Amino acid sequence: MANQPTDTGTEHDDDLPEEEDLPALDFTTFVLSLSTTVLASLGEIPEPDGVLHAVNLPVARQTIDLLLLLQGKTKGNLTGEEERLLNQMLLDLRMRYVDVAGRHDKGK
Repeated sequence: MANQPTDTGTEHDDDLPEEEDLPALDFTTFVLSLSTTVLASLGEIPEPDGVLHAVNLPVARQTIDLLLLLQGKTKGNLTGEEERLLNQMLLDLRMRYVDVAGRHDKGK
């Protein structure tokens, strides 16, 4: 019994994108990825499957809060460009959130 094969999860490795197909993983890419999640949750852009899904305000809010947490934890440790990107994304995402939440409340 000790020699039985175990599921290593590698049979689906062919479904994963090749590393050269992925953007470099850095702070900017991470912030943009989280921002994309917020936009999709607000119904502003389609999900990766190409479908425009229903608005999910709790997920959008939680992801904005995550970006705020990141902003606080990285204060003083970012380049000027990274800090500007994070600040601008937060400003834009908060404004979009308020707009969508307002429209969503009126629709109820």
